[in-house]
Amino acid sequence: MSIISKDIRKAINLLQEDQLVAIPTETVYGLAGNIFSEVAIGKIFKTKNRPHFNPLIVHIPSVSKLDQIVSHVPEKAKQLADTFWPGSLTLILPKSEKIPDLITAGKDTVGVRVPNHPTTLELLNQLPFPVAAPSANPFNRISPTKPEHVANYFEGKIQMVLDGGACEKGLESTIIGFENEEPIVYRLGAISLEDIEAVIGKVAVRNTKENRPDAPGMLLKHYAPKTKIVLSDNIDRDLQQYASEKIGILGFENTYKHASISHQETLSSQGNLQEAATNLYQALHRLDEQDLTLILAEKFPDEGLGKTINDRLKRASS
Repeated sequence: MSIISKDIRKAINLLQEDQLVAIPTETVYGLAGNIFSEVAIGKIFKTKNRPHFNPLIVHIPSVSKLDQIVSHVPEKAKQLADTFWPGSLTLILPKSEKIPDLITAGKDTVGVRVPNHPTTLELLNQLPFPVAAPSANPFNRISPTKPEHVANYFEGKIQMVLDGGACEKGLESTIIGFENEEPIVYRLGAISLEDIEAVIGKVAVRNTKENRPDAPGMLLKHYAPKTKIVLSDNIDRDLQQYASEKIGILGFENTYKHASISHQETLSSQGNLQEAATNLYQALHRLDEQDLTLILAEKFPDEGLGKTINDRLKRASS
């Protein structure tokens, strides 16, 4: 029997009983639990096999709930929240004393966002608590953008995936923290660097930290399929180099011909970076099911969401 269901009332009941429910967002599916339940948060780390040094993101239904989660909001954070919430932006801010250390990996800051998905906003508005919801995948694996991805990962381990269809954005949220009130991008995401800078001016990017990361997504290896993946700036050349392999291609807008190609995914035949971003993880899931020995992933233009896609492919191939 499938764990996928559209029953919001059932999801609410499970979350109130300290169970986990996978929830849809516009970015990826999240594995949600009550932030004030040590039992539920413990289950998130255990189910994902996620290390406890990697902090979780708190999801709230509206900006009006922010003061329950954080103790201070810098001016530029307010501008970003006003512009992008509900949406694919996570802010790392000084936490309220109410927020458990388990959520923040012992740090005095907490990641928080208002997701932009009608099903999950309806859920959050009916819950008496916020939820933590890291991506609903085993640690380091490809993020899920369809309810079936989550069911394939966790059937028998969680009781429900709240079905909200395929995720519109297909990439995780952009994460921004603040040091001395100045913004720093800790994770490139579904909102491009250019769109962020159009609101608050130039921002620094510091998006890799192996030891006690400031935010999710900063580890060198992440978002990875089981199949070995190579990030390529010249697919034709690398097809010759790896000709003995059973190859899958993850391309931007072109298709390639070679006897070694067993399966090919083109993310946007129109060369549209948003379409490519939306399709990225679904394509990686399909490639990972093909019994390949190698995935050649084409490097994207280093602009807009191309920067985020390259970041994900670089970590997947690390």
